[in-house]
Amino acid sequence: MSKITTFLMFDAKAEEAMNFYTSIFNNSEIISISRYVANEAGVEGTVKHATFTLHGQEFMCIDSNIKHDFTFTPSISLYVTCESNDELQSVFATLSQDGSVLMPLAAYPFSKKFGWVADKFGVSWQLTLADGNDEE
Repeated sequence: MSKITTFLMFDAKAEEAMNFYTSIFNNSEIISISRYVANEAGVEGTVKHATFTLHGQEFMCIDSNIKHDFTFTPSISLYVTCESNDELQSVFATLSQDGSVLMPLAAYPFSKKFGWVADKFGVSWQLTLADGNDEE
């Protein structure tokens, strides 16, 4: 086994989501995009397969050409450790815009500052302040 990569399946929103995520995190970029063309199973122009990085971590995504009765669930989430309170506040505000706050930014027994959001695409994010960072 060479590696394990997080794979996200969207419904015609993959490119919008990649652009959104790569705009939030430093050291992030879209690596490749393959699109459906005319007479293929997916909607022409949507993402057949793409890879992108968020702070150097690789992800893959698609726009599913099959309609499913499911979407993202908070039981699987992306866990982000932020280096500063400013970074945490900014990421939390951006990801929660047009999404939903599952746990507000606050001190919890397991973290001096933590928040949990589902973004506008339904992807769940747990955000915490790095240990040893005493910024408030």
